[in-house]
Formats: sequence, C-alpha cells, structure tokens
Amino acid sequence: MTQVVELSATGGINNLSLLSRDPGDPGPGEIRLRQTGAGVNFIDIYQRKGIYPLPMPAVLGVEGAGVVEAIGADVTHVAVGDRVGYAGIVGGYAEARLLPAWRAIKLPEDLSDTLAASGLLRACTAHMLLCKVHAVTPGTTILLHAGAGGLASIVMPWAKRLGARIIATVSTEEKAERAMARGADKVIIGRDADIARDVRKWTDGRGVDFTIDGIGEPTFRASLEATAKFGTFASVGQAGGELKSLSAEDLAPQRSLGFHTPSVMAYLADPARYEAVTKEAIEALRSGPQTPQGPQFPLSDSSIAQSSLENGATIGTPLLVI
Repeated sequence: MTQVVELSATGGINNLSLLSRDPGDPGPGEIRLRQTGAGVNFIDIYQRKGIYPLPMPAVLGVEGAGVVEAIGADVTHVAVGDRVGYAGIVGGYAEARLLPAWRAIKLPEDLSDTLAASGLLRACTAHMLLCKVHAVTPGTTILLHAGAGGLASIVMPWAKRLGARIIATVSTEEKAERAMARGADKVIIGRDADIARDVRKWTDGRGVDFTIDGIGEPTFRASLEATAKFGTFASVGQAGGELKSLSAEDLAPQRSLGFHTPSVMAYLADPARYEAVTKEAIEALRSGPQTPQGPQFPLSDSSIAQSSLENGATIGTPLLVI
C-alpha cells in the first residue's frame, strides 16, 4: 500500500484526503514509478474545481519524477532502477503510480528530480507557446504576465535564447527582481498599473507581437490593447478569474490578431509529439537555472501547496516532495 492524495468531489481543498491505496502491478506497456516529487500546477486547481472535469474520485497532479520499480510486458526503453520524469497525465499526487511507459522520459544525470518534477510540464508549455502558438524569432516582442511564476521562469530564458525582447508584469518589487533575473527587459509592477499604456510606450506605440496571459479576466482587456495588429494572444490560464467578458466583438477584424487557448495536455497527448517535445523541454531545463523553482511541501500538505499557489503566495513552482 502507498499513500495518495485523493479528490473525492469537485470543490474546495477540503475534498482532498491522504489515503492508502494499492497502485497495482504494471500491465503491458506500463511501468510502476516510485515517485520522488510531483509538481503542483494551476491545472490541478482547475480540475479540483471542476473547470476541467475528471471522473471522481481522482488523484490530481500531471507531472512528476522518480525511479522505475516495475515494468510490464513489452516495455523496452526503460528498466527497473531508471530515473525518469513525465508530464501530461493525471495521478501525480502519490508515492507510487502506474504510468504508460511512453510517458516515461529518462533523466540525464545533470538534471535533478526536483527540477524535472516541478518543471517538465512548464517546459513543454513553453515549447508549445514559443514554437507552435507563435514561432518566436530574433526581435519578437513578448508581454508575459506573472513574470515571477513557474511558467515565466522557463519561458523567459528560452525566449531570450531565441532572441526575443520581453516585458513582464508582477505584483511586487521582490517579484520584479526575480523576473529581471530570469530575462525580462522591462517589468511593470503593481496590480493597478496601466499595462496597455506601458507596453505601448515600450514598443513605440505598436504593441507586442505575442501576449501570454495566464491571469484571465483582470488582465484581459489590457492584454488585448497591448497586442499589436496581426500579433498573437495566448490565454493559458485564468488564475485571477474566469474570462467572463470575452465576446466575438473583442476579436473583430479591426484587431487582426490571433487568439489562442492552447492546451498542453492536448499538445502532449500524441506519443510521437510527446517524445520530440519532451526532448527539447529537458534540454531547456538543463540550459536554465539549475535550482528548485519554488517552495516544497510534503505529500500530506498538498492542500496547503494548492492554496499557496491559488492565492499568489508562491514564487515559482510548488513541489510535493515524496
């Protein structure tokens, strides 16, 4: 028996319980992974609330790392004892779990379990944004909200390697320092800042080529106004509130922009793409800061970790240490 954090029904963190469960033996094409860590992401919160529905009861968590402790038939690319990471499949809030073998990515020696478990999903998200949603090239200008968050800590160094210029938003001076350290060229500080005005000034009135907004309703209008004609707007989350005011008129031809709501879960659902994307994601993590990206919590404190992330009290990516 192993410990898991189970969600009994959609709603608040009170519906998360630490229980004992038998992970079972791996079937054909599966492995059993003894986990060392699992990342805590906003998608976990959306699933807990029912915004992204799951069958109940459910074990949340869509990324992690650990050691292979058993393999099923027809598994050849990993072996018992291998250190691996994964992303894009629920079930991470657990000491041990079954996993489709194709999801298991061998970790290089110079990449820690901690960084892989808290960064692989975000690195895959960064690949989706910078390579698929908007192909970033030298000179591309980017507006990135939550510039001290876990996604930003990977997106910004990667985008800078591609030659981008970045303006980020943060809520505090402390977070501004972190955003600058990660590669922001300019930082807008404060929840009441005039984001659109400052972005337009920074771009000589043109607006940015690419806006990445994970906040939602509180920044949506400013993000629209800050995006240049024929630019790209990617809505990647609604941490600050659901997009209730979005209408077809907002995307009328006079704006001439591409509006995307990309899903990294869908992006990673194809095995061939998953293999290619995770390979580049691993290299991005190795190229970036080799330090934990945020606070660490024991598995038993998963509800505290979620609350901390949801309330904006964290800098970086929370990690459940198992």
